[in-house]
Amino acid sequence: MEELPPQLRHQIAQFQQVQQQAQALTFQKQQLLDLLHGTERALEELDKLEEGATVYKSVGGIMIRAGRDDVKKELAERKETLDLRIKTIERQEGRVIERLREMRDKLQEALKARQPPGSEATQ
Repeated sequence: MEELPPQLRHQIAQFQQVQQQAQALTFQKQQLLDLLHGTERALEELDKLEEGATVYKSVGGIMIRAGRDDVKKELAERKETLDLRIKTIERQEGRVIERLREMRDKLQEALKARQPPGSEATQ
């Protein structure tokens, strides 16, 4: 196979970079989803306690005593923040995936145009 022209090699390199960006977004989203599920489980456990109960929360490397309602409020705010961050990443992920599709189509067209007539590759 003959060497690809610089422009086509550049397009392939860009495609690979966008693929890496999509993978990074997917990884970030999974991490945030894990944090969200942990936060939701903690909120469920706090709901099982009676009002005004004393709970302990981790701050840095120590555990401190805190009121159930205060911790519940903190976790609810954290859940809201995580939800927003996940939605933002999902929007970014959608845009990146669409860009990947467009880039893939252009690359396929460019590679197909480079094939000599009569040498159609089977896909």
